[in-house]
Amino acid sequence: MTFKTYITILALLVSLTGFGQKTWTLDECVSYAVEHNLQVKNTTHNKDAGKESYRQSVRDMLPNVTGFSNYIYNSGLIEDPQTGVLVNNEFYSNRYSLNANVDLFQGFQKLNTIKATKFIYKATQEDVLQEKFLLAFRVMSAFYDIKFNEGLVTNSLEQLEISQSNYDLVNKQVELGVMAKADLYEAESNLLGDKLLVTQNENLLALAKLTLLQEMNLTEENDIQLQTTLDPVSTALNDEVSIDSIYEVARSFVPLVKSQEFRVYAAKKQLQATRGSLYPSISLVAGLSTRFSETNLDDNDDIIPFSDQISDNFARFAGAQINIPISLGWSNHSRVKQQKIAYQQAKTNLDIQEQELFQLLQQLVQTNQALMAEYEQSNKRVQAQELAFNIAQKRYEKGLINAIDLFQAKNLYGVTQNENLQVGLRLKVNKSTIDFYNGLPIFNLN
Repeated sequence: MTFKTYITILALLVSLTGFGQKTWTLDECVSYAVEHNLQVKNTTHNKDAGKESYRQSVRDMLPNVTGFSNYIYNSGLIEDPQTGVLVNNEFYSNRYSLNANVDLFQGFQKLNTIKATKFIYKATQEDVLQEKFLLAFRVMSAFYDIKFNEGLVTNSLEQLEISQSNYDLVNKQVELGVMAKADLYEAESNLLGDKLLVTQNENLLALAKLTLLQEMNLTEENDIQLQTTLDPVSTALNDEVSIDSIYEVARSFVPLVKSQEFRVYAAKKQLQATRGSLYPSISLVAGLSTRFSETNLDDNDDIIPFSDQISDNFARFAGAQINIPISLGWSNHSRVKQQKIAYQQAKTNLDIQEQELFQLLQQLVQTNQALMAEYEQSNKRVQAQELAFNIAQKRYEKGLINAIDLFQAKNLYGVTQNENLQVGLRLKVNKSTIDFYNGLPIFNLN
């Protein structure tokens, strides 16, 4: 099979496989992953739990109302519920009550708890957004890994085509007696090496696609087709944009930092709520009660009817109570000290998150400058190596150099192409990451 026939069949198979298959853009990959990723769903459950905790803290302001009822069968020596005298008898009795309790003052514990749970709920919302951003960056990395490996496959196919043409040329020259059989062996060895390289790059491409499919949780597919063209690599970065300005923008919206900031606010309110336990508490109480007993008899020694006893024994009460924490083994003071430590830890964690964000931005900006310089030099090297290879190819066809020199020039050209592709995609990912922290809409996470 000639190389042209091989390429034709390969193109036909690719077209038949891709016919009718969806072509995914980066935004579509990210949107699908966010919708179907299990870790994002699990973080959403934490947010829902935080929301319910906040709602319950608000409902805790409502009065506590409890109802009580019992049915007791009495036998033997027991106190008569009607007279309070010990009797040896068998009878049953019922009690019914309805009690209410409302807190008037608890050192503002409930109000501060409401504010604390609200901040925790906001923090869990930021946690969900943070998980989405992390997933989006993983998808973007997997997306460009596929494009890189597609470029490797394309470059290796070009190298294979050159090796096939050289092999055909040497084969004809050997048949004409112009070249020795050893030259044909050299050409064949290089051709087989390029075929192996194509296979290896195709395997890397398949692995990169599997990684993207797993990140997206696209379980019903075993292959994915991405958009064929990408925006050109931009080497422009405004030199006037300082790290401090990017940090100020990123600090205002990065979910990981915002989440920790809300947790600092929550820890402060929890500290204030804990301090409230050191103060007296005041509450109002009220209730209704009644009872029935078989020992409650009328003048004829008949049991007074149930409805009459319920009505006659009806009682109500209302009052206020104060609870003063004098000594509880110093437990309340210990809880306050523990909460102070938790508050300080929350503030320290916020400082850590801010420091890590600033250091990350420093690395991104420095890496971007380095990649821009490297990409510019890489473009020049590709052009120079391509020219060197073209010259070597013509010299080889004229018999001025041997096959080893030609293969070396060809391999160097292939290496520079791959390096240029890798640097270009790294620059694109790094630039997109900087744009994200600069507040630009890189991902559509609605």
